[in-house]
Amino acid sequence: MTSFDDREKAFEAKFAHDADLRFRILARRGKLIGLWAAEKLGKSGAMAEDYAKSVLLSDLEVPGDSDIIAKLLADLAPLGVGEGDIKAMLAEKLAQAETQVMGEA
Repeated sequence: MTSFDDREKAFEAKFAHDADLRFRILARRGKLIGLWAAEKLGKSGAMAEDYAKSVLLSDLEVPGDSDIIAKLLADLAPLGVGEGDIKAMLAEKLAQAETQVMGEA
C-alpha cells in the first residue's frame, strides 16, 4: 500500500508542478505580447509596463485566447495589425516564454 500511496502523491505533485509551470508560461507570454503591443502603440517605460499588465489581466477574463486577441485587436487594428498577426505573435511569444520560464526552473 505504501508504494501505491507514494506513487499517487508523486502524480499529484507532478500535476501541481505542471499546472504551475503552465500558468507561469502563459503569464510570461501575456507580458511579452503586451510589451510587443505597447511598442507598436508607441509606449515605453512605465507606460509600456502598465499596458502589458492590462493585457495580462485581460487574458484572465475567459478561458482561451479569445479575450487577449479581442483586446489586442481593438487596440492595434487602427495600426493595421490583424487577427492573424496577433495569433502569430502569440505563438512566437509563447515559445519565448517557454524558453525563459524553463531556463529559470
